[in-house]
Amino acid sequence: MRSVCTRVTVCVRAQGPRGSGRALCAVAPQRALCVAVAPGKSEGRKGAERAGGRVRSFQEIPHTGRSGLINLVKFWREDRFRQIHKHMERTFNALGPIYREHVGTHSSVNIMLPADIAELFRSEGLHPRRMTLQPWATHRETRQHSKGVFLKNGEEWRADRLLLNKEVMMSAPVQRFLPLLDEVAMDFCRMLRARVEKEGRGEEGKRSLTLDPSPDLFRFALEASCHVIYGERIGLFASSPSMESQKFIWAVERMLATTPPLLNLPLGAPWKRFTDPEGIPALSSSRARGSEAAAGGQYTGVLGQLMEKGQLSLDLIKANVTELMAGGVDTTAVPLQFALFELGRNPDVQERVRQQVRASWAQAGGDSVKALQGAPLLKGTIKEILRLYPVGTTVQRYPIKDIVLQNYHIPAGTMVQACLYPLGRSAEVFKDPHRFDPGRWGGAREEGQSAGGFRSLAFGFGARQCVGRRIAENEMQLLLMHILRSFHLSVLSSEDLKTTCTLILQPETPPRITFRKL
Repeated sequence: MRSVCTRVTVCVRAQGPRGSGRALCAVAPQRALCVAVAPGKSEGRKGAERAGGRVRSFQEIPHTGRSGLINLVKFWREDRFRQIHKHMERTFNALGPIYREHVGTHSSVNIMLPADIAELFRSEGLHPRRMTLQPWATHRETRQHSKGVFLKNGEEWRADRLLLNKEVMMSAPVQRFLPLLDEVAMDFCRMLRARVEKEGRGEEGKRSLTLDPSPDLFRFALEASCHVIYGERIGLFASSPSMESQKFIWAVERMLATTPPLLNLPLGAPWKRFTDPEGIPALSSSRARGSEAAAGGQYTGVLGQLMEKGQLSLDLIKANVTELMAGGVDTTAVPLQFALFELGRNPDVQERVRQQVRASWAQAGGDSVKALQGAPLLKGTIKEILRLYPVGTTVQRYPIKDIVLQNYHIPAGTMVQACLYPLGRSAEVFKDPHRFDPGRWGGAREEGQSAGGFRSLAFGFGARQCVGRRIAENEMQLLLMHILRSFHLSVLSSEDLKTTCTLILQPETPPRITFRKL
């Protein structure tokens, strides 16, 4: 039977590997807590069965134990925070497709099947609410800083979000910032070609180089995001990259790694280090030229557009721009690591995607933006990577009315989590779920269109989906397009990558990729 995992704010976890970045783009905030229960102690399998027409009570939902404190101690002792995605998968297998979780002071109901997720989203209301990252919100409040849409709820959230959508989600602005993303992607590939030619092995023009691309991918993600946000480059591919920019990347990684231990602890000594925003204001303010329109109608970036229109206060613009920056690094760079690895260990898939890219490129006459439209396998590659390796492991909602899930009564206001890692690897939801197949997302009736299509949720859903989604999707597709045109990818080992969680899912060790020039 299937099992569901719970997301709770009690993730206490030692600092782990580097995090991942477009997280502010609608990704589940806190760690899921699911503690396995010994056989005979769980009400799981019996409770998961439907009771012939009678809606079962909330208390009858299978659970991982009634004591939040005992569950929390088990999680600490067994170091399950770093493997929460695996724990969710195991718990669904043990208890069925729905379960309750009580860890520390936090409780949730966890689900994983598309039909249940569809019912949850139907009850989210006009102002969808998800779990708040309280350490981040408290930081903004205690320093009397405005909060961006990632940390807001209610009417205030909706008003700001509608204004931001006009600059980052709608078709017209997307078409304006695509050339900026493409410029950075092409520069990345030029830099990589030069490095392979200089440091690689083999005859000239066909050299290959094996390396860990993750540091360069993090620089790419920040450079691309800032180009869209500010309308100008910050020079991370220069011969002497800005130390200020590198400090920002380190700050984001540290923020993601140090947040989980704060989720269920008093804000004590580590708080100052966690919230010290060195580099963020300096980097932002040094490029705040939004009120001046560029000569000749040149795109001035998201910041420039927001300041020019003047519908948000300066404080709110700063808050949302900071969130876009912080959310635009790891959440893009880490999926790109997984994408290069999966393409490298699946050479047949890699070649199919490359052939489609080359045909589309030729038909588009070298126009990158047009070429994207003719290469749906690129988009399928990103969706497939996020199915197998979701950046945020859950998406949460608080239904505004009582609902019924798996024939259990769920009271309004209950935190319900859709658990993405078990969903993406479920044989009930996907055919051959462990196979990397970008083609499963193509065609008139692609996998994921049944059951309301609630199978690809890495960017969230609806009005509360990731505000940086269009930036992230196009950024990753453009980079993969240029890499596949320039290099053949391979890996030293085809063994599955070991993964871990901080606030996001990432490799325990970044994969090494061999780039061979074509």
